[in-house]
Amino acid sequence: MTALPPPPHPEGPPVPGRVLGVDPGSTATGWAVLERQRGRYLLVAHGVIRTSSDDPIPQRLCRIHAGLQAVLSEHRPALAAIEIIFQHRSSESALRLGQARGVALLALGQAGLDVGEYNPMTVKKSVAGHGGAGKPEVQRVVQRLLGLPQPLAADAADAVAIAITHLAVGAFAAHAARPPGAPA
Repeated sequence: MTALPPPPHPEGPPVPGRVLGVDPGSTATGWAVLERQRGRYLLVAHGVIRTSSDDPIPQRLCRIHAGLQAVLSEHRPALAAIEIIFQHRSSESALRLGQARGVALLALGQAGLDVGEYNPMTVKKSVAGHGGAGKPEVQRVVQRLLGLPQPLAADAADAVAIAITHLAVGAFAAHAARPPGAPA
Protein backbone atom coordinates (compact mmCIF):
# COMPACT_ATOMS: atom_id res chain seq x y z
CA MET A 1 0.00 0.00 0.00
CA THR A 2 1.35 3.42 -0.92
CA ALA A 3 1.35 6.22 1.64
CA LEU A 4 -0.74 9.22 0.76
CA PRO A 5 1.11 12.52 0.45
CA PRO A 6 0.35 14.98 3.23
CA PRO A 7 -2.43 17.39 2.30
CA PRO A 8 -1.55 21.03 1.69
CA HIS A 9 -1.85 23.24 4.74
CA PRO A 10 -4.21 26.12 3.89
CA GLU A 11 -2.75 28.26 6.69
CA GLY A 12 0.87 27.48 5.80
CA PRO A 13 3.32 24.65 6.47
CA PRO A 14 3.54 22.86 9.83
CA VAL A 15 5.55 24.63 12.53
CA PRO A 16 8.70 22.54 13.21
CA GLY A 17 8.84 21.10 16.72
CA ARG A 18 5.19 21.90 17.44
CA VAL A 19 3.25 18.93 18.78
CA LEU A 20 -0.47 18.36 19.30
CA GLY A 21 -1.39 16.14 22.24
CA VAL A 22 -4.85 14.55 22.21
CA ASP A 23 -6.68 12.94 25.12
CA PRO A 24 -9.68 11.34 23.38
CA GLY A 25 -13.08 10.95 24.97
CA SER A 26 -16.66 10.70 23.74
CA THR A 27 -17.90 13.58 25.90
CA ALA A 28 -14.63 15.48 26.43
CA THR A 29 -11.60 15.35 24.11
CA GLY A 30 -8.71 17.35 25.50
CA TRP A 31 -6.10 18.86 23.21
CA ALA A 32 -2.94 20.88 23.69
CA VAL A 33 -0.36 22.37 21.33
CA LEU A 34 3.17 22.60 22.76
CA GLU A 35 6.63 23.59 21.66
CA ARG A 36 9.95 23.14 23.37
CA GLN A 37 12.09 26.28 23.41
CA ARG A 38 15.44 26.56 25.13
CA GLY A 39 14.74 23.45 27.21
CA ARG A 40 11.33 24.67 28.42
CA TYR A 41 7.84 23.73 27.35
CA LEU A 42 5.72 26.48 25.83
CA LEU A 43 1.95 26.03 25.79
CA VAL A 44 0.73 27.48 22.49
CA ALA A 45 -2.96 26.65 22.94
CA HIS A 46 -5.22 24.16 24.66
CA GLY A 47 -8.86 23.27 25.02
CA VAL A 48 -11.53 20.64 25.40
CA ILE A 49 -13.96 19.61 22.68
CA ARG A 50 -17.19 18.85 24.53
CA THR A 51 -20.13 16.83 23.31
CA SER A 52 -23.43 16.00 24.96
CA SER A 53 -24.13 12.42 25.97
CA ASP A 54 -27.73 13.14 24.90
CA ASP A 55 -26.65 13.54 21.27
CA PRO A 56 -26.39 10.53 18.94
CA ILE A 57 -22.86 9.12 18.71
CA PRO A 58 -22.43 9.98 15.00
CA GLN A 59 -23.12 13.64 15.80
CA ARG A 60 -20.69 13.58 18.72
CA LEU A 61 -17.96 11.98 16.57
CA CYS A 62 -18.49 14.60 13.85
CA ARG A 63 -18.07 17.36 16.46
CA ILE A 64 -14.81 15.83 17.73
CA HIS A 65 -13.48 15.47 14.17
CA ALA A 66 -14.45 19.04 13.18
CA GLY A 67 -12.98 20.43 16.40
CA LEU A 68 -9.64 18.72 15.85
CA GLN A 69 -9.57 19.79 12.19
CA ALA A 70 -10.01 23.41 13.33
CA VAL A 71 -7.16 23.04 15.86
CA LEU A 72 -4.90 21.47 13.21
CA SER A 73 -5.67 24.22 10.70
CA GLU A 74 -5.12 27.06 13.16
CA HIS A 75 -2.01 25.81 14.99
CA ARG A 76 -0.28 23.69 12.27
CA PRO A 77 1.57 21.15 14.44
CA ALA A 78 4.33 19.09 12.85
CA LEU A 79 3.78 16.11 15.17
CA ALA A 80 0.95 14.57 17.14
CA ALA A 81 0.51 12.21 20.08
CA ILE A 82 -2.52 10.41 21.42
CA GLU A 83 -3.28 8.17 24.36
CA ILE A 84 -3.78 4.44 23.79
CA ILE A 85 -6.81 2.75 25.29
CA PHE A 86 -5.33 0.72 28.10
CA GLN A 87 -8.29 -0.55 30.09
CA HIS A 88 -11.68 0.82 30.90
CA ARG A 89 -14.52 0.42 33.36
CA SER A 90 -16.88 -1.31 30.94
CA SER A 91 -16.90 -2.64 27.43
CA GLU A 92 -19.43 0.01 26.39
CA SER A 93 -17.28 2.89 27.64
CA ALA A 94 -14.19 1.31 26.02
CA LEU A 95 -16.09 1.11 22.74
CA ARG A 96 -17.14 4.79 22.96
CA LEU A 97 -13.56 5.80 23.79
CA GLY A 98 -12.30 3.72 20.86
CA GLN A 99 -14.71 5.48 18.52
CA ALA A 100 -13.56 8.91 19.72
CA ARG A 101 -9.93 7.84 19.43
CA GLY A 102 -10.54 6.54 15.90
CA VAL A 103 -12.05 9.85 14.81
CA ALA A 104 -9.10 11.71 16.35
CA LEU A 105 -6.64 9.44 14.53
CA LEU A 106 -8.55 10.07 11.30
CA ALA A 107 -8.18 13.85 11.69
CA LEU A 108 -4.46 13.51 12.50
CA GLY A 109 -3.93 11.17 9.55
CA GLN A 110 -5.80 13.49 7.19
CA ALA A 111 -3.41 16.25 8.27
CA GLY A 112 -0.48 14.02 7.26
CA LEU A 113 0.99 13.89 10.77
CA ASP A 114 3.12 11.14 12.26
CA VAL A 115 1.36 10.10 15.46
CA GLY A 116 2.99 8.82 18.63
CA GLU A 117 0.78 6.57 20.75
CA TYR A 118 1.36 6.23 24.50
CA ASN A 119 -0.34 4.26 27.23
CA PRO A 120 -1.56 6.17 30.31
CA MET A 121 1.13 4.71 32.59
CA THR A 122 3.94 5.91 30.29
CA VAL A 123 2.41 9.40 30.15
CA LYS A 124 2.06 9.58 33.95
CA LYS A 125 5.62 8.29 34.46
CA SER A 126 6.99 10.77 31.95
CA VAL A 127 5.30 13.76 33.57
CA ALA A 128 4.76 12.91 37.24
CA GLY A 129 7.60 10.42 37.74
CA HIS A 130 5.36 7.43 38.50
CA GLY A 131 2.67 5.54 36.65
CA GLY A 132 0.09 5.75 39.43
CA ALA A 133 -0.46 9.51 39.32
CA GLY A 134 -4.11 10.55 39.39
CA LYS A 135 -5.70 13.34 37.36
CA PRO A 136 -5.25 16.00 40.11
CA GLU A 137 -1.53 15.19 40.39
CA VAL A 138 -1.08 15.36 36.61
CA GLN A 139 -2.88 18.73 36.62
CA ARG A 140 -0.54 20.09 39.35
CA VAL A 141 2.63 18.81 37.64
CA VAL A 142 1.55 20.25 34.27
CA GLN A 143 0.77 23.57 35.96
CA ARG A 144 4.26 23.68 37.49
CA LEU A 145 6.06 22.56 34.32
CA LEU A 146 4.36 25.28 32.28
CA GLY A 147 4.48 27.96 35.00
CA LEU A 148 0.72 28.50 34.86
CA PRO A 149 -1.11 30.49 37.55
CA GLN A 150 -3.93 27.91 37.70
CA PRO A 151 -4.29 24.27 36.71
CA LEU A 152 -5.81 23.42 33.34
CA ALA A 153 -9.01 21.42 32.98
CA ALA A 154 -8.23 17.73 33.58
CA ASP A 155 -8.69 16.70 29.93
CA ALA A 156 -6.51 19.56 28.64
CA ALA A 157 -3.85 18.80 31.28
CA ASP A 158 -3.83 15.15 30.14
CA ALA A 159 -3.37 16.32 26.54
CA VAL A 160 -0.42 18.48 27.65
CA ALA A 161 1.08 15.47 29.44
CA ILE A 162 0.70 13.37 26.27
CA ALA A 163 2.43 16.09 24.21
CA ILE A 164 5.24 16.42 26.78
CA THR A 165 5.72 12.64 26.67
CA HIS A 166 6.02 12.77 22.90
CA LEU A 167 8.54 15.61 23.01
CA ALA A 168 10.59 13.81 25.67
CA VAL A 169 10.48 10.44 23.88
CA GLY A 170 11.26 12.13 20.55
CA ALA A 171 14.26 13.94 22.04
CA PHE A 172 15.48 10.70 23.63
CA ALA A 173 15.02 8.77 20.36
CA ALA A 174 16.94 11.42 18.41
CA HIS A 175 19.74 11.33 20.99
CA ALA A 176 19.85 7.51 20.97
CA ALA A 177 19.95 7.43 17.14
CA ARG A 178 23.00 9.69 16.98
CA PRO A 179 26.24 7.86 16.16
CA PRO A 180 28.75 7.69 19.03
CA GLY A 181 30.89 10.81 19.13
CA ALA A 182 28.50 12.87 16.98
CA PRO A 183 27.80 16.39 18.24
CA ALA A 184 24.61 16.83 20.29
